[in-house]
Amino acid sequence: MSKAALTLEEVSKHNTKDDCWLIIAGKVYNVTKFLEDHPGGDDVLLSSTAKDATDDFEDVGHSSTARAMLDEYYVGDIDMATIPARTKYAPPKQPHYNQDKTPEFIIKILQFLVPLAILGLAVAIRMYTKSESA
Repeated sequence: MSKAALTLEEVSKHNTKDDCWLIIAGKVYNVTKFLEDHPGGDDVLLSSTAKDATDDFEDVGHSSTARAMLDEYYVGDIDMATIPARTKYAPPKQPHYNQDKTPEFIIKILQFLVPLAILGLAVAIRMYTKSESA
């Protein structure tokens, strides 16, 4: 006996402690009776309602026993076309952050001048010590 696919809108209505449905791997589960027994507490399950909770379920690393328990809570399949496509997070475009607020051109000039000054100072000291010893 095949059950009709449920829409996200239909499943989203079941989001309370008295009526809690989850979508995991394309299937819908009525976990209301399990809320009090869930090791992570009922808030964890309630926060996963009205969306595809597959990632939430998989990220925890549930045991094979927990996965087998899902069968007794099965309600039907979800119509995947009613679940919004996930978008990959893209951080906003921002200019390079210069922590010390020094303009970049000054840094480049100093990268050239500081070693040159050190070399000049070394040569001057060397010449001064040669002239003192003569």
